Amino acid sequence: MSADSRCGDTASGNIGCDDTGSAAPGIGSVKSTGPRLPGMSVVTSVRHRVDPAPLTALAALGDLVCIGVFVVVGVSSGHGFDPVADAPRLASTFATFAVGWALASVLAGVHSTDARRSARATIVRVVPAWLVAAAVAQALRATPQVPGQAALTLYVVSVVVVLALLAPWRVAVTVAANRR
Repeated sequence: MSADSRCGDTASGNIGCDDTGSAAPGIGSVKSTGPRLPGMSVVTSVRHRVDPAPLTALAALGDLVCIGVFVVVGVSSGHGFDPVADAPRLASTFATFAVGWALASVLAGVHSTDARRSARATIVRVVPAWLVAAAVAQALRATPQVPGQAALTLYVVSVVVVLALLAPWRVAVTVAANRR
């Protein structure tokens, strides 16, 4: 059986193909929301959503800084804040939002070259991605494994505050990318 005929063959466990058309065993039935052509693997689909450029890494790092600022200000406001004693709480809170952002931003194509076409293209991807990321963070906080609890007020505050930080940051990245 050729690699091309094995691509999409669920009986053999080969559901996708890699860039070369070779069967990619055991990928599973993960659905992609973006452009996914027949025979395209999940890895290839992600490559279309994440531009492997230094600017992408810088933008992602800035995203995490925006989320971190929100978490630190949120944990420290209105509480007796001890950075050492509150470190586990800071880390777990940051992790829930960072995991949510990692998943949602990739699915939304926030890190793609298309997202940096214009400020509008950036906002169209960033806003819904953050709405989903904040919801994922709340879902994680609702589990017994993560300290804290899900709260609608935290969701709303995180959406407003993080978007106030994240949207201008991402638009600045887009403007800088288009000046080159």
